[in-house]
Amino acid sequence: MSALPAGGTVRPIKRWGEPVMHAPCRPVTSFDLELHSLVADLVATMYAAEGVGLAANQIGVDLKVFVFDCPDSEGRPHSGVVCNPGVGVPAGRRRVLDDGDEGCLSLPGAFIGCARPDFAEVTGVDMHNRPVIYAGEGLLARCLQHETDHLDGIVFADRLSGRARKKLYAEATQMEAEFPEGWPAAKL
Repeated sequence: MSALPAGGTVRPIKRWGEPVMHAPCRPVTSFDLELHSLVADLVATMYAAEGVGLAANQIGVDLKVFVFDCPDSEGRPHSGVVCNPGVGVPAGRRRVLDDGDEGCLSLPGAFIGCARPDFAEVTGVDMHNRPVIYAGEGLLARCLQHETDHLDGIVFADRLSGRARKKLYAEATQMEAEFPEGWPAAKL
């Protein structure tokens, strides 16, 4: 488990439909104080929203970086920072899908089953440009795939049938009052 930076500022989380959420992000090329500040803000925002992962475009920054603090299938905690991630999942007979519920801090309060491989491995670099590899099953596998998708401009509704997507959006609409514009920064 990598130590996540503290001292960041909680920022408002962008919603699905905003352009930054649906376009591929730019690779991280500068591993400087500005990136370190962004990562600290991602961590603070993820914790304030009670999430297990958060991608930079979810706070309006189109850089390929995400943070996570998530348990694996055994309940063991894993946390880290991944810049410029690549994700690998099993193929062929080794590929087993998990149709567990999935949600997103950018569509808060709504959850629906979304089939994803039950194992994932993400490679990239940390905020100091050191190589990292994170892998696991269960919620950790789902989180690593979900956050990498965000950085490629994909929201998990893009992986759903039209009917499931409609149900998800209806649930999110019912929850809007609990997650006002500017959430989670607005609740502080």
